[in-house]
Amino acid sequence: MNFALILFVLLVLTGALYTLDVLKFRKLRAKDGKEPLWVEWGASFFPVILIVFVLRSFLFEPFKIPSGSMIPTLLVGDFILVNKFTYGIRLPVINKKIIDVGSPQRGDVMVFRYPEDPSLDYIKRVVGLPGDKIAYQNKRLTINGEPVGEKKVADYLHPERMYYSEQYVEQLGQVEHRMLNDIDAPSFIPETVRFPHRDHCIYNHSGVICTVPPGHYFMIGDNRDNSRDSRFWGFVPEENIVGKAFFIWLNLSDFGRIGSFR
Repeated sequence: MNFALILFVLLVLTGALYTLDVLKFRKLRAKDGKEPLWVEWGASFFPVILIVFVLRSFLFEPFKIPSGSMIPTLLVGDFILVNKFTYGIRLPVINKKIIDVGSPQRGDVMVFRYPEDPSLDYIKRVVGLPGDKIAYQNKRLTINGEPVGEKKVADYLHPERMYYSEQYVEQLGQVEHRMLNDIDAPSFIPETVRFPHRDHCIYNHSGVICTVPPGHYFMIGDNRDNSRDSRFWGFVPEENIVGKAFFIWLNLSDFGRIGSFR
């Protein structure tokens, strides 16, 4: 469901009713006359819808974490806010950038439209920038020939499934974050999808090596062995970017998580 499009249609409809009422029909009504239903239930909602549309399109958009691909950073059920202007001001619905404010950096947690189905929003961590050579071989991440720094910490217990994953603190650019690896999971990344710029990637028994094409980004989940990401379906084009995730504003199962992510 394209909520942005639905909101835009409602904005246009209520805006048209509001304009008609202000320019014509309001002048014809008696001062103490009752508003007709089309004004009460249509035009009167225009200011509210306008505020929601502006906030959601240009400033902040709420997003619910639907899967465990970003554990331990983000958990299933986290409600987060996405900054819509960090990477530039975009026209709503068509998502075309009109003002260039900034660009994604390594380590950012980014929401984007899934390349295989743009009606779906995905969230992963930015690993590769345009021109980077990304290698995920034998469960080790390398960027432009340099292994990404990592330090092992206490194993992570998955409460729902009652099993442990190896946990590391990883340094991506200026961002230090935690990530998981399952020691029993294979390092091989199966070649399953033909995606745009597939010729920029090499798959082997150890994993995958890709060179990120211009205007694209390579995304990986923090839960490395339980994330379907750029290793499987390729690169995220710039026009698919939604915004940068930065804040947990609610988790109904754990109120202590509010504000724990930035």
